[in-house]
Amino acid sequence: MRLPISIFVSVSLFTAETTAALYLSSTYRSAGDRIWQALTLLFTLVPSVLVQLTLTFIHRDLGRDRPLVLLLHILQLGPIVRCLEAFCIYGSVGRVEEPYVSITRKKQMPRGGQSEEVELQVGQAEGKLFTHRAAFARTSVIQAFLGSAPQLTLQLYICALQQGVSIGRGTLMVISLLSIVYGALRCNILAIKLKYDDYEVDIRPMAYVCIFLWRSFEIAPRVVVLVLFSSVLQLWVLPVVLLNFLVFFFYPWILFWHSHSPFPENIEKTLSSVGTTIVLCMLTFLYAGINMFCWSAVQVKLNDPDLINKSQNWYRMAVYYMLRFVENASLLLLWFIYKTNIYDFIYAPMLVLQLLLAYAIAIFFMLVFYQFCHPCRKLFSSSMSQGLWNCSSLLCLTCSSSPSPTRSKRKTTPEPPQPSRRADAAAADDTGSDHMEDGPNDTTYDVLSDTIYDIPNETVSTNNGDVSTSLTCNV
Repeated sequence: MRLPISIFVSVSLFTAETTAALYLSSTYRSAGDRIWQALTLLFTLVPSVLVQLTLTFIHRDLGRDRPLVLLLHILQLGPIVRCLEAFCIYGSVGRVEEPYVSITRKKQMPRGGQSEEVELQVGQAEGKLFTHRAAFARTSVIQAFLGSAPQLTLQLYICALQQGVSIGRGTLMVISLLSIVYGALRCNILAIKLKYDDYEVDIRPMAYVCIFLWRSFEIAPRVVVLVLFSSVLQLWVLPVVLLNFLVFFFYPWILFWHSHSPFPENIEKTLSSVGTTIVLCMLTFLYAGINMFCWSAVQVKLNDPDLINKSQNWYRMAVYYMLRFVENASLLLLWFIYKTNIYDFIYAPMLVLQLLLAYAIAIFFMLVFYQFCHPCRKLFSSSMSQGLWNCSSLLCLTCSSSPSPTRSKRKTTPEPPQPSRRADAAAADDTGSDHMEDGPNDTTYDVLSDTIYDIPNETVSTNNGDVSTSLTCNV
């Protein structure tokens, strides 16, 4: 059993960012900046409350007689007590004999074209520790994109207006950036767990390094671009942000309505239709918040029983990064045209070039991760380079398929369209990339509690009728 380091890192970032934000808000109050103080506290308390609710909901504390734990959650100390509980469970492993264990079957990565199935024994303590890891993986994403990302944008905007960085503000910005990058990294690992839940996945350290560099060079330039644009065109930043947010918020709902699928009812048995709608709205709200700053590795799909898209669609990823690169370049161009004298100390052309180059480096590390470091790359129907090449070929063929007016006038006899080999290859690749959706699955999955329930004939009988918890890949 692995040491719960990910839980400790999540709690450390949560505690450090909250402490730094409270200290900085006190300095704003002493300086008379009531607006900055209110916004700093807002971007600290709102994600903190959401983190407490998430931990309470996943561990189902409302259905248990645990008044002390609920009181600590109300006092915003839930992550700390959960971290202590996880380490107590880890320390008690092996000291007390467990009354029962669960047996689950996992597939190994294909070797020589064949995939062997192995049986794993999961003890009761290990299952509880897995639930803690899953809960903190989700809270890290919530804290990162609903708290740390707005907080970093706000503090950097204040630095641009005041033309200075204080020690407290600089400390908070560094912690917030680390929290965002870590949340994006956890989102990538969570996506791998959800998509390949029936495989035994081993994530190497080099994969963590690639994801960290990819997300760092993707998020930092995005925040700087938004701050630079908002500092010179305050009235136009709201339509840009709202357009980005609403597009990604309604995109899963539009796909759901277009599919004519029934309303999801398997999220939680105790939830009513209103509660299910609220949970789905919060899920799409978080999805939109992630895509505001970076590519969301977990793609929401409301008409799927697991609420996620398990296919690897290179075309959607390529379109996202191309549009985001064009948007960043356009916002930087507008900033360069309308910049005021407060940026006279900055060599503007060099700054624009550095930001665009940093985003290109992020795309490079993303390609390296999917091509060489992804733990499940053997299961891809096509490689990353081949998929993106087919996407670019398809886009080129789409652009060249519309003839110009002069060319259409010269042609007198219409010619039948010739099929394109690249277009056919791209269509076949896009169809083949969705093999994960149609493949057989030996388990059912609860996306909120991150628990995999095995088929009854594959599960050892447990005490009190509890269902076994499967351990996918602990990070």
